[in-house]
Amino acid sequence: MLSRRNIRIKVMQVLYAATAEDSFKVKDLLKNYHAKIEGSFELLLFNIFLLTKVTQIAKEDYKKRQSKHLPTDFDKAFTPKLFENDLIQSFLNDPYIAKLIKKSEFEEKAGEDMAQVIYKKFLESHHDEYGEFILNKNPTVEDYREILLTLYKFCVRESEIFIETMWAHYPSWIDDDSLIIGASKKIIKAMPLSNDFYKDYLPDNEAVNEFGVNLTTFLAKNDARLLQTIGPELKNWESDRLASVDMILLKMGTAEFLDCPTIPTKVTINEYVEIAKAYSTDKSKEFINGLLDRIYKVLSKNNQIIKEGRGLVD
Repeated sequence: MLSRRNIRIKVMQVLYAATAEDSFKVKDLLKNYHAKIEGSFELLLFNIFLLTKVTQIAKEDYKKRQSKHLPTDFDKAFTPKLFENDLIQSFLNDPYIAKLIKKSEFEEKAGEDMAQVIYKKFLESHHDEYGEFILNKNPTVEDYREILLTLYKFCVRESEIFIETMWAHYPSWIDDDSLIIGASKKIIKAMPLSNDFYKDYLPDNEAVNEFGVNLTTFLAKNDARLLQTIGPELKNWESDRLASVDMILLKMGTAEFLDCPTIPTKVTINEYVEIAKAYSTDKSKEFINGLLDRIYKVLSKNNQIIKEGRGLVD
């Protein structure tokens, strides 16, 4: 689920917090790193959970329409099938997911009015699509997926209260939003879910462990070495005057040069330039690009960069 860039950002955030506390113990860094990874998975579940909460309002809508003294033909045809279907129920009835929903207090986080507000506005803005779905007496699985995708896209693109709910409980939404949205769409397209949901959507082992854990561990154990490598290339800059984020990104980039044999050096440099654009100062991207390029050349000249595969160094 998580890309290497997401992993890099989480490692950066862990190191930033450690810098503020002046604590670089491997055990503590890894504990905080894994907490961030688990937080992203929880955020994904919360996304889908909120979608199910919105669909559940269809039951209330059904009761209101049934109680009308002068129901329209649409009222008579209306059913709560937006909620009462195998796709939504496969998520809610999964015992593992149900356990996480309870543990993470999703019900409390969702709030009382959020789902009703979204449902009402969705009904107003997508009346034709929803009406066509309701009047379809024999909807296929694809029809259910299509209306759920339409509803989800409305939530993340047009519903302020949906995004506000995410922000209120998961500050990491700003870092993970595009990835979470993509993964959520993938989940909806795969509904009804299999019993391997946890296995299928838990952040993948290669990115989380082989890359993220190894990078975090290397950074913690080699902080002094990384400073010694970076220091001579700073020229007129003093390390203690650099923006904290810039120094962390330099350390991470240098660590990848030294300890990630399958990642091309150009990829490493480009990735940290992009992260600098989003998380540091306006001038940081040029600074990071220039410094990492110089560090790479020095390490390469000293035969300290070892890459596996053709063309990975240049």
